[in-house]
Amino acid sequence: MNRDSLTVETSAGTVHATAGLRRGDAVVFELGGAMRGSVHVTGTHHPQHWDRFTAVRACLGPVNAYQTTAPDDALPRLARGSSGYRGSLRLYSDVVGRPEVSVYAMETAAGHEPFPKTTATLTAVLRACAEHVMQREDLPAILTASRERDTPALLRFLDWSVTHHQAEAARLEAEARAAQPARRAAVAAWWTVARWFTASPHPVLLVMLADYYGSLSRHVSVMQWLAPYCLTAASREHDQARRAETEAASLRNQQNSPASPRPGLGQHSLNRGISAGHGRVHTPPKDTIINSVRGASLPQPAPSRTLHGPDAPPDRETDRPCAG
Repeated sequence: MNRDSLTVETSAGTVHATAGLRRGDAVVFELGGAMRGSVHVTGTHHPQHWDRFTAVRACLGPVNAYQTTAPDDALPRLARGSSGYRGSLRLYSDVVGRPEVSVYAMETAAGHEPFPKTTATLTAVLRACAEHVMQREDLPAILTASRERDTPALLRFLDWSVTHHQAEAARLEAEARAAQPARRAAVAAWWTVARWFTASPHPVLLVMLADYYGSLSRHVSVMQWLAPYCLTAASREHDQARRAETEAASLRNQQNSPASPRPGLGQHSLNRGISAGHGRVHTPPKDTIINSVRGASLPQPAPSRTLHGPDAPPDRETDRPCAG
């Protein structure tokens, strides 16, 4: 068996995957044995770094599910089944170079969740194809082509992100400033009632001074932590804005000076880890990926025909951009 043919042992049986010729930024595997159909593998960015194209994404079907919807009759299916399946995963390295996998929701062509055994089979096949592409000699060319494909949408998202986070920071800082006089007014009101109670004890005044939801005492407590909380949150928003600016600048530099993608943290360790069969699997929530944001037009998994209609246009990437 040549180096472009894979054998994947699954609970549903042995699946054979044969890689076709590279199509620019993608490799398409034809499936045989316990599964029929194809798997589309392309490059994508690291999930924590929009500007670092060091990961690969495998999608069920012959097309990039983050750009378009595969026809129902073209979706992979088990040899003994009739349902086609959608889904994808991303393979990347963590901060110490270990391979890690993010698995995105699997579903049938009708929009139903597969049985766990079927999900395990689909995941195993997707991962095997992704690992094969990660070790190919032409991986740098695949990642470069993928970066060039996704950069325009990512830049639109990152530019929006800078504006959004800066606006949020300004709103929080204004709220923190407004909280200072509100806190002083709340403290003054509490002491006024306390003096009334000292001069003429009354159950109603005691209730007003007690600590419960909606009371003067609780309002004072809230006002005491509100300003520091808003300032801390504003600082985080400024950090997010600066990070988006940095990543956008990095993408523009790469766009203006095309070169082989720089290796991510532990890229060589990732290849060794794949060969050794190590690595963790992380399954994010189904709605992790960020949908289109104010015209960002970011690539994302194509919508289910059942949920969006047969003529629905492709959505977006996260992730929560081409977050594949």
